[in-house]
Amino acid sequence: MSSPASPDREFMVFVCDSLMRGESQHELLAEARLVGEVRTKPAFHLVDLGASGALLTGGTSAVVGELYALGRVTLAALDVHKGHPILHQRCPLELEDGREADAYFISLDQSRGLRRVRTGDWKNRRVLPGSSRVHDGGALVRWARKRFDGDR
Repeated sequence: MSSPASPDREFMVFVCDSLMRGESQHELLAEARLVGEVRTKPAFHLVDLGASGALLTGGTSAVVGELYALGRVTLAALDVHKGHPILHQRCPLELEDGREADAYFISLDQSRGLRRVRTGDWKNRRVLPGSSRVHDGGALVRWARKRFDGDR
């Protein structure tokens, strides 16, 4: 049995943004072992930061994500990538099935003015809640697309 200070200890980390499989930053988890697809308890907001996302406490969404087992080196690389503890804070959370894992959060002040992903699902963040239709960006974006397409 290994001690808590053992270099081969595995850490459980929940990811719910561009770190998931098929997303732009997934290569950072190349050395990690996928445990499975999971959801959080319905107590969070998923915040869209643009290139990535973050969790915010106090919401009502069960956020969809992936659970990974990873070593110290990968955890340290993720901490640097996420700017822990300044930009993001790595904190424990409870998953829907009762397991606990660490995840990356931002503060309420950091989230001001940023869009919440109401579905709690990063991969479907552009789908309107309650439909299969992709959010088209609104009237201004539709107007700009028509104008651009008309110039061709």
